[in-house]
Amino acid sequence: MYSQIVMDHFTNPRNAGVLEDADGVGEVGNPVCGDMMTFYIKVRDGRLEDVKFNTFGCVAAIAVSSMVSEMAKGKTLEEAKKITNKAVADALEGLPKNKLHCSNLGAEALKLAIRNYEEKQALGPSSHLQSASSASKPDYCTHCDTEEPVGAAFCMECDNDTGCELIEVK
Repeated sequence: MYSQIVMDHFTNPRNAGVLEDADGVGEVGNPVCGDMMTFYIKVRDGRLEDVKFNTFGCVAAIAVSSMVSEMAKGKTLEEAKKITNKAVADALEGLPKNKLHCSNLGAEALKLAIRNYEEKQALGPSSHLQSASSASKPDYCTHCDTEEPVGAAFCMECDNDTGCELIEVK
């Protein structure tokens, strides 16, 4: 059912943990299956110097988090943003069809951590004081990355016949 690489990343996850002084944090969850992923990044000279994750979920969710962290570490922010769900699943030598949503969560959590970092940089040194306005941020579809209104039940843009799962930006 799972490849050797998936099982290796599940039983020996790389980069698991929390960065207390993270430069950016991204959190996603899937209310249907209960998977929750939080990615923490440390940025130096435009590169991801360190990437950690804290994941509550199934075998695939933990393996995906581990693989995404490995794929992102050392990359520039622009390179890391280009890590796709497909690239993650391919690096793991595939995932069962009913677990592909996990690769969406991992790549999305990383992108949200990068976005969080970039927003802090744009706001300046006092950005930690201004982060309480996240309730007005839009949700994003995990399949097509389309911005949707907060609280939307489904994506209005995506033609994916399996439906969309919206994630709340935190």
